[in-house]
Amino acid sequence: MAPPTPVPHPAAALLDWVAADACTLPTADRPLRVAAFDDLFATALRGIERPGSPGRARLLLAGGGDLAGRVQRLADAETACCSFFTITLTPLTTQGAGDDGTVLALDIEVPLARTDVLDALVGRAERLRRTAA
Repeated sequence: MAPPTPVPHPAAALLDWVAADACTLPTADRPLRVAAFDDLFATALRGIERPGSPGRARLLLAGGGDLAGRVQRLADAETACCSFFTITLTPLTTQGAGDDGTVLALDIEVPLARTDVLDALVGRAERLRRTAA
């Protein structure tokens, strides 16, 4: 079994996640945003789907009753600073969700010119999911 892939420090992650021209979030706030995504990925991510278009991804999330509010706040904050993101949160059936209770689909879409940003976000989510497992 291979050792887990190390996850870079949140500040370093920004260099490979979003190009400076793509984000209007103040530099001092960026590590906090990355940490919020890292926590979400490590605790709630259950699956990643990449439907037909390279500019789309679906993250399947599961968690407690506060999950929907937590994810919606994070999605709203991200689209406020990176307006090229279109993020939709869809509640899915909770049947079979086990102790997690809430199951959500977080659909993310970007223009084709920003697929590198989506790819970096999905790549980070995959690494954190493997590390948390």
